[in-house]
Amino acid sequence: MKKLLGAVFMTVIFVTIVAFTSSKPDTYHSIEGTWELENFYNFDGENITDTLPTTEGYRQVKMYYNGKVMWSRTTQKFIKDADGNDVKGRFGYGTYKITMNGLEENIEYGDIGMMTELDTLRNFKFELWLDDDRYSQITLDEEGNRTFSENYRRID
Repeated sequence: MKKLLGAVFMTVIFVTIVAFTSSKPDTYHSIEGTWELENFYNFDGENITDTLPTTEGYRQVKMYYNGKVMWSRTTQKFIKDADGNDVKGRFGYGTYKITMNGLEENIEYGDIGMMTELDTLRNFKFELWLDDDRYSQITLDEEGNRTFSENYRRID
């Protein structure tokens, strides 16, 4: 009986020591949350060549939760939708997936202008730069060169 209690006691001590001294796996930043477009970058294929602010009155917000993405944008001036109607904004909804260094969005539906554009393209793939309170979705050309990015800051 003493040997059994001794073995149990040593096992508890060993497990406790391992739990406190084991290194924890690195945690990754999460894109889940609400983000607002801050500015755009232009690239020369690899490096940032220019930073462009959003225009006055333009606002774009994206929300990522539970594998779903929704975005909306608005401007102070009316723009024309696919049918020629005056509108002050656009929206889209779909799913998203994060890969090792990428972001994939599959837009399922949106406003009439977005739905017209979706006839040709529904799946968007970006290079992703992500930290706690900022992210950039970078568009790549056919050869994998960076062309431009949308840069967001976390608002929630």
